[in-house]
Amino acid sequence: MKTALVTLGVAGALAGPALAQAREVNLSTTLTQYPGNKAYLAIYLTDGQGQYQRTLWVAGRKAKYYRHLGDWARGSGLRPGEFDGLSGASVGSGDTLTVSVEVADSLIDAGYQIRIDSAVEDKRSNRAEVTVPLTREGAGKVNPGSGYVSAFRYDL
Repeated sequence: MKTALVTLGVAGALAGPALAQAREVNLSTTLTQYPGNKAYLAIYLTDGQGQYQRTLWVAGRKAKYYRHLGDWARGSGLRPGEFDGLSGASVGSGDTLTVSVEVADSLIDAGYQIRIDSAVEDKRSNRAEVTVPLTREGAGKVNPGSGYVSAFRYDL
């Protein structure tokens, strides 16, 4: 009995990393042409009910403006641990932001969504202006935004 438990324990330890495997996901977000300052973007994952799960990327370095990224700000609680190491420069009119992030394989085709909130200083902000299911079938397809984002695409 002890040998069987040890064997199961070792097998579980070896299988664990396989179950928690992640893959690189490339995110490409192109902004529309608009007058004004560069945009702040929050790209994040939600579950099937739209509940915040994890930050994928934040474009814009000044954390004081993050509160304008409404749904993401509420979900992340604006806790630095939610975006530390996951941020970069804001994105200008007509520019394309391309980043690579790690996403657990278990989240793909499991009801999760990629969402983008956007904001520009002295202009309106857009909550969940892009909402796309995280699926193998959706990979590589261009999705329009409803505000500053002209097109969003992810590749697995």
